[in-house]
Amino acid sequence: MSDLDFARAQMAVSLGFHIVFAAIGVSLPALMTIAEWRHLRTGDEVYLDLARRWAKGTSILFAVGAVSGTVLSFELGLLWPRFMEFSGAIIGMPFSLEGFAFFTEAIFLGIYLYGRNRVSPRLHFASAVAVSVSGAASAFFVVLANAWMNTPAGFQLRGGVPVDVRPLRAMFSPNAASEVIHVLLSSYLATAAAMLAIHAFFLLRNRESRFHRAAFSIAGWVFAVSALLQPISGDFSARKVAQNQPAKLAAMEGQFRTETGAPLRIGGFPDPATRTTHFALEIPHGLSLLAFHDPGARVLGLENFPERDWPDTRVVHVAFQIMVGCGSVLALFAVAWLVKRREPPRWLLKLLVACGPLGFLAIEAGWTVTEAGRQPWTIYGIVRTSEAVTQVSGLRTPFFLFTALYVLLGSVVAALLTQQFVRSAHAD
Repeated sequence: MSDLDFARAQMAVSLGFHIVFAAIGVSLPALMTIAEWRHLRTGDEVYLDLARRWAKGTSILFAVGAVSGTVLSFELGLLWPRFMEFSGAIIGMPFSLEGFAFFTEAIFLGIYLYGRNRVSPRLHFASAVAVSVSGAASAFFVVLANAWMNTPAGFQLRGGVPVDVRPLRAMFSPNAASEVIHVLLSSYLATAAAMLAIHAFFLLRNRESRFHRAAFSIAGWVFAVSALLQPISGDFSARKVAQNQPAKLAAMEGQFRTETGAPLRIGGFPDPATRTTHFALEIPHGLSLLAFHDPGARVLGLENFPERDWPDTRVVHVAFQIMVGCGSVLALFAVAWLVKRREPPRWLLKLLVACGPLGFLAIEAGWTVTEAGRQPWTIYGIVRTSEAVTQVSGLRTPFFLFTALYVLLGSVVAALLTQQFVRSAHAD
């Protein structure tokens, strides 16, 4: 592997690790806040206990997410100096605002954790709301920066140098709205699905537990709403990709040739050598209809672009299929939960336990589509990844060191969360 490969691998491992904690940091505070609100409304101590337990999980995962996020911020500067040199003045604002949101979340999380008996109940609840809002804001600003990398805007390019910079226009680039909505919904969906699976597992052992029934209800509603909204946001995102990144769309769909009335491919494995996608189930005119809302629309294939500008369609297509498949299964189970939520049968509880990891699998696959689908560009159409990487050699060493760090952090988190789950098993 070359130094470029090790730099990309290190970013992939770092992002793949961090994105789990970032997603939970967005959504677990929302579940905590709902439980706190239910306690204020009803006075039921079960909701208070639930809010406290979710708060402990939030604090553990927030701490680890802070470490992994800090590592990522350093890696951007150390591994990709050309990217930071080019884009710093353009998208520095969302990065700065993300830091502000992060510290706001930390402050109010401290108030929530240690201020229960020191401030009024309403002020304590307000601190929970602040944690939820600032966590979502942190993700919002980071995703704005990523959306800009996919659809750069807000500047003019003269002699390879960005001039006439307009930071607000750069923040709200053409893909910003679709990407932000999709990422936030996926965070709520993945975390709610995981929480629903945990409490469904305990309900299989004790269906009369008021604690687990309360958690099952709160997590279930967040799960159902986000799971049913996510396909709509996915359609919105796909149409934006079709408009602004046609090569990525072609890679996602295994579309090598330009076609009018292009079919939608389900499954299959693309073969760039023969420029065909083998073993796929094709739905006539499906891609044209979904991407452009016109069954006769013309869809550009990869052959319309220089081969050196192709994403790795094998990685992108398979990851896209995994993401869509997981999302579809979760949406199906969301409907089942809505129908059977009052007295869920054992078969549904077992299926909910089994689908607990699917949300995070979809997130990992979705970010693979986003990042691998933009290749070979770091800033789409402007700065190639090979141009953005550092000239420092020996990048295999930090790759293995940071991978070992993530393994250590992951082991610590697993041990701490296992303790929390064991304690939850004895909750009434």
